[in-house]
Amino acid sequence: MDAVRVALLREVLAGTEWLQDTRRFAGALRASVARRHGGLLLVGTEGYEPWHLAAHLDDEAAWSGLPELSPTLVRHRVPPGVPAHLSVGLGRLEAARRGETLLVVTADEPGDGLLERVHDARRGGATVLSLDGAPAEAGSELRALAHDQLTVPPPAPCSTRTELDLDTVQHLVSAAAGENGLPAPRGGRRRFRDRLARLADQLTAPPPPRW
Repeated sequence: MDAVRVALLREVLAGTEWLQDTRRFAGALRASVARRHGGLLLVGTEGYEPWHLAAHLDDEAAWSGLPELSPTLVRHRVPPGVPAHLSVGLGRLEAARRGETLLVVTADEPGDGLLERVHDARRGGATVLSLDGAPAEAGSELRALAHDQLTVPPPAPCSTRTELDLDTVQHLVSAAAGENGLPAPRGGRRRFRDRLARLADQLTAPPPPRW
């Protein structure tokens, strides 16, 4: 999803809770990595790896001036022969320490193994954030471990809230996380030109390869 589509989506969502909620959560993420300077760990569940969020956060880190937003993707299974940046297993969570931020994205039941590793990371001093699309009963333990969370509930027949899926919310969060990064060194005019150039690149570039 490019910058134009995010802008259009925000226009559609104006007046709903989603803009406030995603910006609040993105602000917590940005503040944690910027303040603590320990790096960002990103993990999903055994059945759901947040590839797209990893790629979008990496892009936002590059243009916003906040390299700490670029995540380390932690994987449940590491296939042989993959590049080093895609070879980080769950053991990395056990080694997480104070100053690091752990973002957990769940589309289904997190599982006892992941919950145990998240607990290890929190006990080691890491800040734990949860972006949770699992059913309420499935994600309760993870929510209890998180310092901050954003829940994406399944559609409810009688709900008055505008419904979004987990992938769409991830786009909104990653875009908002990069919005208030460090200013460009030559002031507002240069930053505006940089953002226009970035937008033009996004509009003309082919779809990104798998991260």
